[in-house]
This record gives sequence, C-alpha cells and structure tokens, in this order.
Amino acid sequence: MTHTLHRRGTRESLNRDYVMLCIAAKGINEDGADEKMQEFLRTVIKYGAVNFGDMRTGNSFCCNPEEIIGKVTSTSIVHGVFTDRATVAKVMRSLKKADLGMSVVVSGPFASVEEACKEAGIVPHSRDFSAGIWGKIDRLARPELLECTTMCGHAMISANLVEDIVKRIKAGVINARQGSLEIGRVCCCGIYNPERAERILRKLAS
Repeated sequence: MTHTLHRRGTRESLNRDYVMLCIAAKGINEDGADEKMQEFLRTVIKYGAVNFGDMRTGNSFCCNPEEIIGKVTSTSIVHGVFTDRATVAKVMRSLKKADLGMSVVVSGPFASVEEACKEAGIVPHSRDFSAGIWGKIDRLARPELLECTTMCGHAMISANLVEDIVKRIKAGVINARQGSLEIGRVCCCGIYNPERAERILRKLAS
C-alpha cells in the first residue's frame, strides 16, 4: 500500500508523523484476518494513536472506537497515526509479541522508521519511497497547503477546504485545533495527523 507515502513537509515536521497500516494478503491470509486487525486497532489505541480508522467505516473523528473495531472485516485496511518514533517502536514491539501474522506497513522518514525497527528488534523486509510529483506541478496547490492535503492518501482533503479553514482561523471564528479536526473528518482511512495539521494551520494563519 502506498497511499501513506506522499506526505509533504520539512524533515522536522515529518519526524512527528508516522502511519501504521495493517492489511491481509488477498487469498493468502484473509481467514481470521478480521480478528487480527481488530487486535491491531486495539493496540494502536492503547498506545495513544492520535487518529485511527478503517477505510470502510471511517476514522476516529467521525466514528467511535467500538464501531470501527466492530465493523472490521477480513478485507479491511486499518490504520493508526503517531507523533513520535519512540511510541512507534513500542507499538512495533507489542505487535511483534502478538505475532498476528499480518502485514504491517510503517510510513515516516526512513532513518526514523529504521531506528524504530531496530529498537523493536525488527528487520524490515522491504522499503517503498515516493519519487515525488511529476507532470504539470505548477497546477498544484501551494507547498504549505500540500502539507495538509497530502496527509490524506486518497485526495479527500481539498486545498480549498484548507484555505477556508485558514480564513476562519484568521477571522477568529474557530481555532487551529477545531480547524484541524474539521479537516480530519473527511479523510476516511484515518491516516490524517491532527496534531501536525494543527501546527501547520497555526503557521498558515499567522
């Protein structure tokens, strides 16, 4: 899965942004995968994920945890978002001990993710990286807006929505936290990082 790979931003900003994903291999280990992915979700919640979800049901801003966990199926793709490497390492260690037999993908800066793997006693079996954006990039939104929009791998977050949120923050109608949560509701998967977005919005509105 590559929809978590294309996040934009500075190294400092991205070092506070990690996505963990759990999925079954079609026709290989789907039997019983629903219970294993439910356990994955319980684990990321236990360790304080700032967002989590199942792309079929929704994220933690629009659904309660029990609903998300209860609706997981063997073909779900479940996610959890964290803001620091140390916690990611703890989650990795917990999942390794649980030995769910499921594919788990971790997205973040290579050096930080590899360090977390070492701390958890895990050797990654593969690595994917984003080669950037090609084509008529002059038609893209401003780079600072892309930092928010690329936190949704299915392009559900509109640059116009981010612009509108920033205007409302400047006008004092809402604060950066409220704006971040409003944006987060439209990213169904649950890979959006509300804490990082709050910092970005505050900077855009300053």
